[in-house]
Amino acid sequence: MKGSYDIVVRTKRLQIKFTVNRNITILCGDSATGKSTLVGLIGEYVQNGRQSGVEVICEKPCSVLEGVEWKILLQNRKQNIIFIDEGNAFVYSKDFAKAVKGSDNYYVIVTRESLHELPYSVNEIYELKNTTRSKYPPVKRLYSRFYHLYGLNKEIRKPKKVIVEDSNAGYTFFKYWFEKQGIPCISARGRSRIFRMINDMEEEPILVIADGAAFGDQIKDLYELQSSKEVYLLLPESFEWLILSSGLVQEKDIPAILANPSDYIDGKNYFSWEQFFTKLLTDSAK
Repeated sequence: MKGSYDIVVRTKRLQIKFTVNRNITILCGDSATGKSTLVGLIGEYVQNGRQSGVEVICEKPCSVLEGVEWKILLQNRKQNIIFIDEGNAFVYSKDFAKAVKGSDNYYVIVTRESLHELPYSVNEIYELKNTTRSKYPPVKRLYSRFYHLYGLNKEIRKPKKVIVEDSNAGYTFFKYWFEKQGIPCISARGRSRIFRMINDMEEEPILVIADGAAFGDQIKDLYELQSSKEVYLLLPESFEWLILSSGLVQEKDIPAILANPSDYIDGKNYFSWEQFFTKLLTDSAK
């Protein structure tokens, strides 16, 4: 399954409108913002159609996955956008990650905790916000939308130390670049070690460079760390994406792919977008 899909969930009193762009979308944020309400409304629509008083508008079928029999239920779902409410512990399991990998569905997961078994993007973590503006409440219908939960740095001060997630080509490049300017650059050898490394450092500011396409499970801790340390985050989709975006590789299809990756990346074949960009770069540079 590939592509971006607009979804509208509507009742007489509420409308929630949003877009899903890739195989894993995370919906989090504070309590009482409508996350579970959204999943509940979709569940009512699946059970009773328009007789439920709910209208769901989407190009693909929307459904809800829950309970201990989730594996059995998932076997019969293809080309679905599947919603999972918080409280379903299976989303933290390796079994669920294995089921998502190679699946022909998109998943919208409500959770306030990080999902370390899934490679989800920092750009696909959202919160629900009420967008209704009225001087004379109550209004006839409340309107809500998805908004990015984490806003990344627009300006980055020259760092005193750089931490790079990987230990291969990306690290080689950034180490060469920053050490030419007298700035130490070290490899974390994996995204899960970055938080601890920053805590152990006295130098500030610190710049972290990591693959944003699969860094979603780490962003919460690093974002909160910015309140006590001067930490800047540079999170492109991947190092391969950076090379493709640079224009170094001259292939006529690359600009169109980079402009709308969702139209080209099938979640069934690529667990994370960084895998797609690696293959695209390899094939284009042969």
